[in-house]
Amino acid sequence: MRQLTATLRNLRKYPALAAGLVIVIIFVVVSLYTVIAIPYSEAVRLWRAAPGVWDDHPVNARPVWFDWFTSDKLPRTFVPSLQDAGVEITEELIGDGMKRVEVVIPFEYDYDGFPRELQLWTKWNFETTRPVISVYWRKPDGELITVAENVRARRAHILYISQEADLRARLLRFAPEVGLFAQDLSVPRAEMQPMHGSYELILQGEIREEDELLDAELYAFGQVHGWAGTDSRRRDLMVPLLWGAPIALMFGILAAVGAQVSTFVLAGISTWFGGKTEKIMQWITQVNLVIPVLPILIMISHFYQPRIWTILGLVIALNVFSAGMITYRSMFLQLKEAPFIEAAQAYGASGFRIIFRYLLPRIAPTLLPQFVLVIPGFVFLEATLAVLNLGDPWLPTWGKVLNDAYGAGALYVGHYYWIILPSILLMMIGFGFSLVGYSLDRIFNPKLRTQ
Repeated sequence: MRQLTATLRNLRKYPALAAGLVIVIIFVVVSLYTVIAIPYSEAVRLWRAAPGVWDDHPVNARPVWFDWFTSDKLPRTFVPSLQDAGVEITEELIGDGMKRVEVVIPFEYDYDGFPRELQLWTKWNFETTRPVISVYWRKPDGELITVAENVRARRAHILYISQEADLRARLLRFAPEVGLFAQDLSVPRAEMQPMHGSYELILQGEIREEDELLDAELYAFGQVHGWAGTDSRRRDLMVPLLWGAPIALMFGILAAVGAQVSTFVLAGISTWFGGKTEKIMQWITQVNLVIPVLPILIMISHFYQPRIWTILGLVIALNVFSAGMITYRSMFLQLKEAPFIEAAQAYGASGFRIIFRYLLPRIAPTLLPQFVLVIPGFVFLEATLAVLNLGDPWLPTWGKVLNDAYGAGALYVGHYYWIILPSILLMMIGFGFSLVGYSLDRIFNPKLRTQ
């Protein structure tokens, strides 16, 4: 308890460290929740967006919190269906084993904007003859509009109301999702207002006596959806935003551990043994410093499209012989002449025992802040490859979200959320580790320590 109190008291001297730790802990908690709530296989399945996975989501819908900053009540996705209370079903026998069916699906509309898209999903049970149906739309003022006539339905049928050319012509060339809800079609599109009140979707059809309508759903896709919005493939962006956290942490931490620890150990070994060993290590370091790491990774990723683990291994290999090798060498050279090292030699300690028992532990505290500071660099490196469409194609990451946004021209069509959200997360994780790293550097480096 006393130790915890003393630690908290020391944290007061470094508020930046406390703030950075809070940010990092939040990302860790989110990562743990994500891998439990959305398993890897499920995340990959959702990200690949196979047919039928996201069909009930709107296209390019903004996050729901966008509505907080507007005076209007933006439409959300709603689905009135055959199962809702108040549905009227009328059947009438007309002879020759046929019957006429009429289904009325009522719903209320009180939003201040127009839906993004309209679809009618129906499920039928028939043996041979496909039902012939007509669809009508009744507005609150009583106006009846023909949506589609004499459509031959399939067992699982989707009527894309927003794409009905005849309906668009009847609505004075306005999009059906606008014209079916508009108060007045004679005003310009920018001045149109939706008509609030009770609507009815009416299905009429002639089917055989043994056939039946199993289900009918009207999908009115909204302008806002979810906490992160959707993309051009109807995918909920919350999935890659959540999964981007564990991938970023995993890649950044493993790359930092692998590269920094390897550099640290190899610098200690080469400095102690000196001679040819040190010359070879220094020559490899100097050559590696002039090799452009990013172009090499781009070239390899372009030709081979490696998975995340292969990319991680390449990143570690290309960063082992970094500038840190020279920095650690200068530290080890000073420590090599220390009296306790001479005493260890006099006692007959072997070279590797001196390295791992005396040299490395003495310099190890300086490794921690450097290790934390390089994590954001590796996180941004993985995101950069993904933005260039050269990362792991299976994984939903922040970089892949940015790549898809660029490919869809998100900035040009006003879908700013698509770019802002992953960018903020990348900056936050980098900011958090930077605060922690610079604060630890002040703690462990006597030259930077303040009283």
